[in-house]
Amino acid sequence: MYTLTNSHGVEIRAMNYGGIILSIRVPDRKGQLGDIVLGHETLEGYIPNPPYLGAIVGRYANRIANGTFTLDGKKYELPKNDGPNTLHGGTTRTFDKVVWDGEPLKGATGVAFSYLSKDGEEGFPGNLKVTVSYTLTDADELIIEYEATTDKATPINLSQHSYFNLAGEGNGDILNHEIMINADRFTPIDKNLIPTGELRPVKGTPLDFTTSTRIGARIDDNYEQLVLAHGYDHDFVINRRSNDNGLVLAARVYEPTTGRVLEVSTTQPAVQFYTGNFLDDSVTGKQGHVYKRRYGFCLETQHFPDSPNHPDFPTTILRPGETFRSKTVFRFEAK
Repeated sequence: MYTLTNSHGVEIRAMNYGGIILSIRVPDRKGQLGDIVLGHETLEGYIPNPPYLGAIVGRYANRIANGTFTLDGKKYELPKNDGPNTLHGGTTRTFDKVVWDGEPLKGATGVAFSYLSKDGEEGFPGNLKVTVSYTLTDADELIIEYEATTDKATPINLSQHSYFNLAGEGNGDILNHEIMINADRFTPIDKNLIPTGELRPVKGTPLDFTTSTRIGARIDDNYEQLVLAHGYDHDFVINRRSNDNGLVLAARVYEPTTGRVLEVSTTQPAVQFYTGNFLDDSVTGKQGHVYKRRYGFCLETQHFPDSPNHPDFPTTILRPGETFRSKTVFRFEAK
């Protein structure tokens, strides 16, 4: 367990099993600290962890259709754990289910988690060396930096799967949170929640969050995409200028009763907005709280789902001699 604290009393706890973020305690507008991520009080609660609460997900976050992809003329077969698909890397030795090496950062309040995903693990090629660091700043930012190298060409898509409830974990659903997503387009899905390949404008759809909107305002609309996903579980294409690979605002969320604000910036091309549609009463979390449907939301910065099977999507292939790097910043405040 690693505990990070800053001068404002913000506290983040993480552990080397799955790189899981156990808690994030931030103040509300009255200065009262509250834990804003869903989770468990003991390690045992995370074994297993079907909702991926707080975990690093990979080797490929999100879905790969039919558990297969072809790379450099060779077809690879992956374990299927989401109907016909591979979700968040597979079944057994996925990044959320392994013990990482943890090392406190020097000269910063943070921890670096490292893991070697061996050639063939969960069907993926290449020995992939991964480091994910969490840094807490006095600007109330959690900076997450990802780095990876490989000795064979391999797909890679890394993300962080914390579920947020800015009113406090276990304190009801997230439908009254207000969210802005800096995206004019999204990748629509088919019945198996796999991208069709289209980049569809959000304008005129219930997925238009270009201006701040209550999460629950349209979540149950009779719109095909919402029906297929049982709410929001969609990949949004972040607005950015061409050739701009730096940090860009992806989303901002405001919770009116506490005044807490979460702002997400990333170097990644997309963010998956998920509203906990598949949480059910089977998950009992901290303080005996039962996590029901839509009690938390995720903002998973990432590449597009199923990119290895979509040549037109930004590539997720990492090759020997290259280094994968990405950065995501979660900034907290209260208004």
